[in-house]
Amino acid sequence: MNIIVTDDALEWFKNEMLIEEGAHVRFFAKYGGSSAVQEGFSLGVSKDEPGEPAAEAEKDGIHFFVEESDLWYFDGHDLHVSYNAKLDGPEYEYKKS
Repeated sequence: MNIIVTDDALEWFKNEMLIEEGAHVRFFAKYGGSSAVQEGFSLGVSKDEPGEPAAEAEKDGIHFFVEESDLWYFDGHDLHVSYNAKLDGPEYEYKKS
């Protein structure tokens, strides 16, 4: 699994979540909502330290990751994170690896 974060999305994380160089951002499965890959679950985001990362990406000194325990949620898809100007927030797209 790969994590791809666009420059615009990176700026959103820096500004809205106050993420700085050296920080870690975790993407995780949370109960409730829905997504293109798992009905009844949605994607959560938090500042967190990795324990057992299954996928990692680094951009501008910020580390994005998914833990091994959340890998099932992505169902063999890569995570593409972009910025949606209309929503003024990140947009997540799942693309088959």
